[in-house]
Amino acid sequence: MAHILQIDFTMEGPFGEEMASTFHDLAMSIREEEGFKWKIWTENPDAHEAGGIYAFETKEAAEKYLDMHTKRLKQFGLTKIRAKVFGVNEPLTKVTAGPVN
Repeated sequence: MAHILQIDFTMEGPFGEEMASTFHDLAMSIREEEGFKWKIWTENPDAHEAGGIYAFETKEAAEKYLDMHTKRLKQFGLTKIRAKVFGVNEPLTKVTAGPVN
């Protein structure tokens, strides 16, 4: 069963195209993480929030990444970090055209 990691945090920016440029190398490194399947990058400039929705092959891979990424975010000076790991109900997700593969 796939597992979803949801992370969000408060940050002052960058957002939009500047965020894409600034974090391109980070995005490339995330692709190499053990058990990683995909990530959707999230941002809300008005609320000064960013984060992501990640899919991992296993709960263990999601939790391992969460531990490493939380430490990295704290090194960036981000402290208001919220995160949860969820299992995916694949039959219902397929009905609603979610990316379960």
